[in-house]
Amino acid sequence: MAEIELKTAPADFRFPTTNQSRHCFTRYIEFHRCVAAKGEESGDCGRFAKYYRSLCPGEWIDKWNEQRENGTFPGPL
Repeated sequence: MAEIELKTAPADFRFPTTNQSRHCFTRYIEFHRCVAAKGEESGDCGRFAKYYRSLCPGEWIDKWNEQRENGTFPGPL
């Protein structure tokens, strides 16, 4: 059986507190900005996807994806 390695996003000096909500939101935005700039086929954005998926609750991601689809996402994409 293959060994599974679990990782989370690396420490970021912009988010020094234990509450990582803002860190999660920022990584989500960074991923979508990267995809918009480089395209979905680009492998350069993969690390941002890993980061936000490890930091953000699934419910938040689902809600933000829905908001992006509806054009009501509150963040700067």
